[in-house]
Amino acid sequence: MDSATTEEIYRVWDELSDFDAGRSEEAIVHFMTRLCALGGAWNATWGGAIRMSENVAGDPLGGWRVTVVKALHPVASGADERHFKEILRYWDRREVDPSFLLPMRGVGTFRTYSFRRELPDDWFRSQFYEVHYGSVGTCDATFIGFPLNQHAESHFGFYSRTVFTDEEIARLTMAVRGIRWFHRRYMLSRGLLMATSPLTPTEHKVLQLLLTDASEKQIAHKASIAVSTAHQHVHSIFRKFGVRSRAGLMSLWLNRAG
Repeated sequence: MDSATTEEIYRVWDELSDFDAGRSEEAIVHFMTRLCALGGAWNATWGGAIRMSENVAGDPLGGWRVTVVKALHPVASGADERHFKEILRYWDRREVDPSFLLPMRGVGTFRTYSFRRELPDDWFRSQFYEVHYGSVGTCDATFIGFPLNQHAESHFGFYSRTVFTDEEIARLTMAVRGIRWFHRRYMLSRGLLMATSPLTPTEHKVLQLLLTDASEKQIAHKASIAVSTAHQHVHSIFRKFGVRSRAGLMSLWLNRAG
């Protein structure tokens, strides 16, 4: 990798560090946008994977499930993230496509895997590929798995209209590997690293506001909910993270996510 590319990756890291904890959503959009340009991808996703159960007998996915997904660009107008969520439903129905088994290789270690490198040619003629990837113009996909503990992993996916080159994969891998602090912060923001259970979409929105100086009344207004409802969500968030106050939550954030 040449020095100019390395310097560009350093700039991306510096830009990412300028986003405070309350702007995690803006930060990940900025990061994925910059990496798409760096790696020749048309789209990117982030997935938070957790090990749901230790009892994994008969489960080819070893108890792992992607419980939250964030897409940079919806695949169709008004589709939001339904395209990617539909793929995740296969996990729960145990209709295991070969592509689902790729992240299980080396689970618990930092790893990079991609469709064109890992899957046989006939997979690209399958109905699954055509429906979920070919139909939206994706020729190849590269994924980078980052383990945070034995029960949680952060995965970035990048989607290209051509085959990823070795150089492009190397750029993406380096950029994602050097920001452990951000993986932890974003997993925390989605309630997937330390919370006793994942946050609901509204709790996630409230959490982002709790990490600012907004009052509960302001949080209610910005989240378009009643003040009493905001209060209930705040206490639910405290309970899930095992703290009793906003100060405790902020302390957790600074000590564990930084």
